[in-house]
Amino acid sequence: MKSDEKVLIVDFGGQYKELIARRVRECGVLSLIVPNTRTAEEIAAMEPIGLIFTGGPQSAYAADAPRCDPALFSLGVPVLGICYGMQLMCHMLGGEVSRCESSEYGATRARLESSALFSGCEGVSEVLMSHTDRVSRVPEGFEVTASTELCPVAAMEDAGRGMYAVQFHPETERTERGREIIHNFLYGICRAQGGYDMAGYLSEQTERIRARVGGGSVLLGLSGGVDSSVAAALLSEAVPGRLTCIYIDHGFMRKNETEEIKSAFSRRKLNLICIDARERFLRRIAGVTDPERKRKLIGEEFVRTFEDAARDCGSPEFLAQGTIYPDIVESGTHSAVIKSHHNVGGLPADMGFKGVIEPLSGLFKDEVRKLGLLLGLPRRLVYRQPFPGPGLAIRIIGEVTEKKLEMLREADAIVREEIGSSRSRADQYFAVLTNTRSVGVMGDDRTYDYALAVRAVETNDFMTGEFAHLPYALLSRISSRITNEVRGINRVVYDITGKPPATIEWE
Repeated sequence: MKSDEKVLIVDFGGQYKELIARRVRECGVLSLIVPNTRTAEEIAAMEPIGLIFTGGPQSAYAADAPRCDPALFSLGVPVLGICYGMQLMCHMLGGEVSRCESSEYGATRARLESSALFSGCEGVSEVLMSHTDRVSRVPEGFEVTASTELCPVAAMEDAGRGMYAVQFHPETERTERGREIIHNFLYGICRAQGGYDMAGYLSEQTERIRARVGGGSVLLGLSGGVDSSVAAALLSEAVPGRLTCIYIDHGFMRKNETEEIKSAFSRRKLNLICIDARERFLRRIAGVTDPERKRKLIGEEFVRTFEDAARDCGSPEFLAQGTIYPDIVESGTHSAVIKSHHNVGGLPADMGFKGVIEPLSGLFKDEVRKLGLLLGLPRRLVYRQPFPGPGLAIRIIGEVTEKKLEMLREADAIVREEIGSSRSRADQYFAVLTNTRSVGVMGDDRTYDYALAVRAVETNDFMTGEFAHLPYALLSRISSRITNEVRGINRVVYDITGKPPATIEWE
């Protein structure tokens, strides 16, 4: 892997920064997201082969708009500005940015002219626009390389200085030739050699872990999710026999998950400790109906249970965590805080470890999955549906009981089996046991049982999403199976709300 070859994504607050970074990596070049406040000296020290300026929500000409160090344009490193990044480049280099007479949102036909950036993409194609400002006069030395009906300057460049910019978003699927445009920037303009892939990452991380751990031992909390499972597999390869994994079954897991975790790691060179804490957790949240209170109590109990189990593991020198790159980005290490993550931000001084090891902290989720397959983990585990830490406890509306958990486990298994084996597109899908009971009839008997909600969404980033348009035949089969196979549920409803205004989870 060309570990010294990287492109920096300079973040100006755009929602697509992670998508840009992923697209660059898909082209075989390492990308890293950095805040716009980094100085030119700091950027130069990282030795990037190119810079990409992201979009952003503000106007480049506003007094409080995010800026970058002007010296970035003099580093001799190619720059690609996207949306706000284009407007900022124009504004800072002496051009003019003004408000559009008519905004452009959504798919738009654009004419791409001859340019190194558009090599092989020339002509008319569809691009994704999302802007209320536009470049009205390009800086001196720049020429216009693309246009739309409402935007005369949809792209511009000063090839002599390595400055390129597009008003549209090439990183999204809705821009027809977007991947080719990014590939052209990387290989035709930045002269990338490529070679970034998971095989190289695995080799590099394995050596780093061995060098850091030496003859010591490592402790990992194995949740059963994709991230912690891949971290465990990687560590067991790097330091075989010196990794202890603590798996806590809090009683809120999905059907057969505990057995699947034991099976997946039974033959690996690690010490797997499985803690049956189902009764302990159920007692802790008995009678609790508020979702935030549930989350807090389960989180506190998990920490206590882990600490109790860790005391019996000797004295491991290192604590490992399944932190991935978006966790770090969202926690404010590189940009504005979106949400805090429990495994980001430092190690408490009283835990007694020499340090923390986060072998996946440079990877996006799709890369983690690829690495998991490379490490030989079962595909069923690697592509497991996303699952919140508190588990089924926050997919049961109201009080959690063992009876409700059993109902939801069976119903959720049916939902995942039916949608997973269909050809329907849904990125996340699960069942929610509501707190609503309704009258029904089964045979000649009246019932008064629970209503179950099915949730299935389509999303690229899990920040926004739309409900999946599942076929009626599939929904009918799911409803029929649940009401026939799961005692206590007599009604199935389908959630057709997007995010926003709803969230993906119900609690």
